[in-house]
Amino acid sequence: MVDVTGKVGDPGVHRLPTGSRVEDALRAAGGVRPGTDTGALNRARVLVDGEQIVVGGPPGAPGAGGTAGSPGAGVPSGTGPAAGPVSLNSATSEQLETLPGVGPVLAQHIIDYRTQQGGFTSVDQLREVNGIGDRRFADIQPLVQP
Repeated sequence: MVDVTGKVGDPGVHRLPTGSRVEDALRAAGGVRPGTDTGALNRARVLVDGEQIVVGGPPGAPGAGGTAGSPGAGVPSGTGPAAGPVSLNSATSEQLETLPGVGPVLAQHIIDYRTQQGGFTSVDQLREVNGIGDRRFADIQPLVQP
């Protein structure tokens, strides 16, 4: 299930088969309204249950796509702090690396965990990811969302 919002014909929560892509979600939501810029969306990206796709939102808006080719997770393109909570279910490795203490290896552990578990339903599940102890969890917890 994904929440498609913004400039689409039928915004809302849509149930799609496992393995569906952003393009499928846009189609299920009645298509993108004419004149809407979708350059920030990676239409080929595989969806994760529970994520939100914002169509026509400003780059860096939660679910808006951040940069071309990324799933969008409230992180602007480039480096620096997140503009909003980072989505554990849709952030790229690069977006996860904007979190304190998260480098390429830990970012991959987070991605591997969400793939194996079918996504995060709670931020507390980060404690189950290899490499995240109490201190790192305390630093990351206020900056992320499932």
